[in-house]
Amino acid sequence: MLKQRVITALALLGGLLLALFLLPPLGWLALVSLVGAGAAWEWGGLSGLRDRLRGAFSALAGVVCLLLGMLLGLDGAPPFLALALGATYLVGALFWLLLAPLWLNQGWRIRHPLVAALVGLVVLVPGILALAHLRAAGPWILLGALALVWIADIAAYFSGRAFGRHKLAPGISPGKTWEGAAGAAVGVVIAGGATIIYLFPGDIPLTVMLSLAVFLVGLTAISIEGDLFESMLKRQAGVKDSGTLLPGHGGMLDRIDSLTSTLPFAGLLGLWLVH
Repeated sequence: MLKQRVITALALLGGLLLALFLLPPLGWLALVSLVGAGAAWEWGGLSGLRDRLRGAFSALAGVVCLLLGMLLGLDGAPPFLALALGATYLVGALFWLLLAPLWLNQGWRIRHPLVAALVGLVVLVPGILALAHLRAAGPWILLGALALVWIADIAAYFSGRAFGRHKLAPGISPGKTWEGAAGAAVGVVIAGGATIIYLFPGDIPLTVMLSLAVFLVGLTAISIEGDLFESMLKRQAGVKDSGTLLPGHGGMLDRIDSLTSTLPFAGLLGLWLVH
């Protein structure tokens, strides 16, 4: 299983890097919209959509990502509508800040197809658009944002295995611990701080570094929330993985669950810094 996971991970990373640095803006937007459609197919399965409704939602999500991205100028053609893009990110960010914590606490189940579709679009579309937006700002910027989430996952895994004693959310994901979450935060803060020091050598004000650390800890918490939210849906659906597309890794949604929650915030930060 470990060998299969490593092979799949290397193949995914290689394909991502090639697409990230070689595809034109419209090609990248089309690719991430396809990822959105695949994740929407799995979301439909987890939230109880069946047959034609599931296929229709998958197609709808992909088309919405593509057309909305083109309307906002993420295909490389002007104008770039930063205000409208920011509003889309804000919808996603508010979901993760206000509704998702309550949802996790109450353990709500999605019982109506319309609710499944609306929540699925709110969860998936802002993150997919952020993939296109941050890549347009610079491939290395997007890669850095992705790397922070990956570092959080890796640090949480190893610190949880080494020191994990106190369960974070035993009713949702028994394997996650508070020690793992703390390790994720420490790993992300160290990586983010080291990157800033490397990019901007010299005397960096302490207030800047402290603000960065607070933001990165918050981003780590949001990434864990995205992971827990998908874990809750899988537990309610009675499945281990969201799909079988990626050998050793499960489905598309299993790979981007933490990104769906963090990318809207990264997109808002990108808009604030650039515009």
